[in-house]
Amino acid sequence: MLKMFYPSVYYASTYDIDFQEYYDKGFRGIIFDVDNTLVPHDADADERAKKLFRDLRAIGFDTCLTSNNKEERVKRFNQDIHSHYIYKANKPAKSGYQKAMEKMGTDKTNTLFVGDQLFTDIYGANRVGIYSILVGSLHPKEEIQIVLKRYLEKVVLYLGRNKINKKF
Repeated sequence: MLKMFYPSVYYASTYDIDFQEYYDKGFRGIIFDVDNTLVPHDADADERAKKLFRDLRAIGFDTCLTSNNKEERVKRFNQDIHSHYIYKANKPAKSGYQKAMEKMGTDKTNTLFVGDQLFTDIYGANRVGIYSILVGSLHPKEEIQIVLKRYLEKVVLYLGRNKINKKF
């Protein structure tokens, strides 16, 4: 029952992922959550995020940002990233992930998803059948509803601790 919440793999940070390795395995598109996956909540794209997206384009990846946030927030983050994006994605609904793959011209067999929340990001990616990568949250300051979900996430991660591939 809980396996729909388990990621394919866990990394401490988005910036620890060897994306070249995934490209070599045949992945061509990456869907990213934004807040606390790429930058702290509500922050603009920093130099590390800008470099990541330049590097991903150089490797050959297409990318799409998906956020449950409003367009203003996602557009502001994306102004220096230049990625496809979907705002009000309604994660964990399948539609946002499917739209992202349509924009990138990929499918569930060659698309990665990277996000920091089990109950929205990872659950949604798993429902669509996308390879899901859970990353540690970049910043401890979060909205109250997310803080409450984090307690439940800890329980699910503890129960699945022997089933989740961790890469540090």
